[in-house]
Amino acid sequence: MPSKRVTEAIRRIVAARAQNYCEYCRCSGEFATESFTVEHIKPRQAGGETTLENLAWSCFGCNSHKHTKIYGTDPTTGQQESLFNPRQQSWNEHFSWNSDFTEVIGNTPCGRATVEALRLNRPGVVNLRRLLFMAELHPPK
Repeated sequence: MPSKRVTEAIRRIVAARAQNYCEYCRCSGEFATESFTVEHIKPRQAGGETTLENLAWSCFGCNSHKHTKIYGTDPTTGQQESLFNPRQQSWNEHFSWNSDFTEVIGNTPCGRATVEALRLNRPGVVNLRRLLFMAELHPPK
């Protein structure tokens, strides 16, 4: 049975795999004002295990808004949709950037539901993206 504890070794692997970017809002851990965390994509409360296939690197804001959610509402259709899964889906398929690279745009029902549920365009994150773009440090490659 897999461990429920996220070890320091697992934390390093998850951060390196994500290149120290939040796998949801794509903020850089290098410039974050709060620490990043290892997030259970399928929450433990819903039966998710602490395995590399179920873990994502997440900024504090995305992690706190996601909490134990696995579904969100697509604002276009009003339908419940599964939230983005960084282990099984491509970020570029579900999201894109607006013209000045400050806001994440949901391109699919899953993407739109995730943008809303995790509040990927929180004012502080948008401001940080604006500054990083001006410094040619955003968007992530």
